[in-house]
Amino acid sequence: MVRDWSRGDHASGRALWSRVAETGVLALAVPETYDGGLGPRPVELAVAFVELGRHAVPGPLVETVTAAVLLSGADPGTAKRLLPALASGGTMATVAPEGAFALDGDVASLRLALSPDGIRLSPGHGPVRPCLDPARRLTPLAPGGELLDAPTGQALTWARLATAAQALGVGLALLDRTVGYVRQRTQFGVPVGSFQAVKHRLADAKIALEFARPLVFGAALSLRPAEVAAAKAAACEAAYTTARTALQLHGAIGYTAEYGLSLWLTKARALRTAWGDPHACRALVVSAAGDRRW
Repeated sequence: MVRDWSRGDHASGRALWSRVAETGVLALAVPETYDGGLGPRPVELAVAFVELGRHAVPGPLVETVTAAVLLSGADPGTAKRLLPALASGGTMATVAPEGAFALDGDVASLRLALSPDGIRLSPGHGPVRPCLDPARRLTPLAPGGELLDAPTGQALTWARLATAAQALGVGLALLDRTVGYVRQRTQFGVPVGSFQAVKHRLADAKIALEFARPLVFGAALSLRPAEVAAAKAAACEAAYTTARTALQLHGAIGYTAEYGLSLWLTKARALRTAWGDPHACRALVVSAAGDRRW
């Protein structure tokens, strides 16, 4: 299904999207005051996004959650018109700053462009551009469109939280697959996983992921921007470290696009810079360090 999505064949991906929506995942970002809404519930959303990352589920998941948060602050008429379809999975949404590339703009039916004037309903999109992760299909958003009366509020915070949780799941999947592989691959008549150097690399990856996990869920509890930024930096760096370890320990087969490991390797790298790279997230943490409220 991930490979189909990468080729622009969205049928199987849409079917999975509907199943995810039926479990209530997307509704966790929609307030209960709107039809189908179950939220806002950031902790439950983080739990779900860890599993979405673990299974490399493609699609504008983070962006749909971000759109729900943005529209929750819109005027009641606009929110009532757009939010129920996001909660039910009937609408896929994508969000991007005006002039930047949006994720899956070709399949999303709701495209929000963040402009200096506010939030606009983009009327369309440009051609699909390649990405390091083939399942992340990037498109420019068409300028213009209806201007919504909606503040940006905590949208960036929610986007970073969902990305951090997704990255944590990606890292956990990479670690599990690598541990399984080094138990099977042998050199000198023994599994390579028995070598001390291999154990050290895996232990480092495991520690990084386990340190990131409480940061992600702690940030989900507080929703403080600096704590979410710290969680995003830690989870994405842990996933990226695990990806590099997985690639080294798999050897040459890890470099082949046909091998399933690539579905997580490329995603770990792409999520690292999505919605704020590690430098931007750390800068926010440092700037808030003197403020006890963070």
